[in-house]
Amino acid sequence: MSKLERVKIWDPVTRLWHWTLATVVITNWIFGEFMSFDTVSWHFYLGYAVLGLLGFRLLWGLIGPEPVQWRSLFPRPATLKDYLGKVGKREPSGTAGHNPLGSLSVIALLLVLAAQAGTGLFIETDDFFESGPLYGYVSEATINSMTWWHHFLSKVLLALVVLHLSAILFYWLWKRENLLKPMITGWKWVRSKGEG
Repeated sequence: MSKLERVKIWDPVTRLWHWTLATVVITNWIFGEFMSFDTVSWHFYLGYAVLGLLGFRLLWGLIGPEPVQWRSLFPRPATLKDYLGKVGKREPSGTAGHNPLGSLSVIALLLVLAAQAGTGLFIETDDFFESGPLYGYVSEATINSMTWWHHFLSKVLLALVVLHLSAILFYWLWKRENLLKPMITGWKWVRSKGEG
């Protein structure tokens, strides 16, 4: 087993952003699934909050600390292949930041969230007399298409969140690596420099 050392990885801004996004997305998914006249406006407002948080993450990926920078998020094919070869080993991965599979998961979540929130700008909810701010600028066919995609992507998003939580559970139970604690404290056990 590789020697691990405790290192400060996740900065306070990233951790606050992560938990805020998770709370907003889960709350908004519930409002979307169980929509009523009382919650429809909140569903739209929280959708705008998601777009704002994604916009911040885009910027933070350019100017934030190294573990959250975009160049750190995209795994090289060789690194991904190597990681896939040992992902089933019953030991902590010890990666600083996201492991290669975690990086792909984060990218997928961010892309689906952007598409989900983006399509919401164009939809119209006939049942609740609400509409996105851009629905008046597109055709009825586009509104229908965006509405379909918005509903479909909510299911994709749910699947990605379940996969995300399942991976956290797998790492905790099988690999003996707690991925939640570093996103709370900022500190993570990583392989010592020079370890493969």
